[in-house]
Amino acid sequence: MIKLFLFDIEGTTTDINFVHKVLFPYSEKCLKDYVLNHQNHPTVVKALEDVRKTVQQEEQKQLGLYEVIEKLLEWIKIDRKHGALKEIQGLIWDVGYTKNDFKGHVYPDVKPFFMKILDKGLKIGIYSSGSIHAQKLIFGYSTEGDLTPMISYYFDTQVGGKRERKSYQRIAEETRLSPAEIHFFSDIPEELEAAQDAGMGITHILRAGTKPSHFEAVSDFRVFMDFL
Repeated sequence: MIKLFLFDIEGTTTDINFVHKVLFPYSEKCLKDYVLNHQNHPTVVKALEDVRKTVQQEEQKQLGLYEVIEKLLEWIKIDRKHGALKEIQGLIWDVGYTKNDFKGHVYPDVKPFFMKILDKGLKIGIYSSGSIHAQKLIFGYSTEGDLTPMISYYFDTQVGGKRERKSYQRIAEETRLSPAEIHFFSDIPEELEAAQDAGMGITHILRAGTKPSHFEAVSDFRVFMDFL
């Protein structure tokens, strides 16, 4: 029996265009000033050091502050899933959400499905490459209101990459559930394959622009409403 419904964000609960055409450009525009003005913030300090370590390992280079900023901007352009970038982006987006510069996009079928899951006494989890802080912002300042009270678990790449079987095993361990008690929704076949290999149930979400795969797929969560 399924006890936890686990959701990807980008392309699953949230339009991919919101991430790439609103959030990413906003963080790119604000990153330099934000880092320079918050370089003593503990999260920023750690993130900058993590960037330096990564570049040292990969390129054998030592970076100064402005070079770290340029590297972060480069990573935004190529959408690198690096924890340091995701942490800083989350802090920047926090400012944008609280200033009401934008709201987190959530497809209209998401909240009703969340409500039905909770009505059945089941739980909801999120697993995204964005930081947990950024995840909470999307759902906390969403177009459908504050959905964070509905969500029991948040996971980011600290549990591992989303295309790695071990990541889903760790999620099962942290939730104290067997993989068979978790059902994962994503628009990315490689993520679904990794979750399936770990023993989870899976469904491919086909939003506009998503390519179909050999996995069972739906385009709207309302398909599941009658099965709960």
